[in-house]
Amino acid sequence: MIKRVLIIEDEPNIVESLRFLLEREGLEVTDQPDGAKAMESIKNTLPDLVILDVMLPNRSGFDILRDLHNAFTAPPKVMVLTAKGQARDRLTAEEIGVDLFMTKPFSNKEIISRILGLLA
Repeated sequence: MIKRVLIIEDEPNIVESLRFLLEREGLEVTDQPDGAKAMESIKNTLPDLVILDVMLPNRSGFDILRDLHNAFTAPPKVMVLTAKGQARDRLTAEEIGVDLFMTKPFSNKEIISRILGLLA
C-alpha cells in the first residue's frame, strides 16, 4: 500500500524539494500552503504523515497540531519541519504531541531516513 504524505508548507522551494525526494521513494505527496485550510486538507487526504511548518499564513503550525490531536482519535504521524529551532519551539511541539521535530535547512539523506522511519 502506498503511503500518503501531506506537506503543509508555504515556501514553494521547500515543497518542491520534499516532493521530489518523497516521490522518488514511492510516496504519494500532496501539499497545502495555507494554515487555515490545513485541517480540511488533512481530512480530505487522510495522510499517513503530515510534514508541518510552524510559520504559516493564516494559522500557526502549533494550532494545527493541537487541532489534529483534538480531531482524530488516532491522528496521522506529524513531523514539524521549521526554521524556528529554538528549544522553546521544540518543547512546545513535543508537549502538543509531535512525532518528530526537525529544523531547516535539512540534509536530504537525514530527512528521508527520518520520514521512512516514521512511516515504517
